[in-house]
Amino acid sequence: MNNKLEILKKRLIYRAGYRGTKEMDILLSSFVNKNIEHFDENLLNELDNFLNFEDDVILNFYNHEIVKNEIDKNKISKIFKKFKL
Repeated sequence: MNNKLEILKKRLIYRAGYRGTKEMDILLSSFVNKNIEHFDENLLNELDNFLNFEDDVILNFYNHEIVKNEIDKNKISKIFKKFKL
């Protein structure tokens, strides 16, 4: 089980760092690298779902509180919203 979580963490770190835009690469990889060791399996799965949102949806939520696609229904989104670089 522990190995499964480590693989998931590595995959999430990779996905956060290679989004397509440099701004989102920096923002999401910083957030994930700072918090991933504190997340339990449930939060890791929510982070996986959170990273499925498009970059513009995440960025608009982070900067302007524009809510689309139920991004605010995720526990990770609340943690992410409080995150500052």
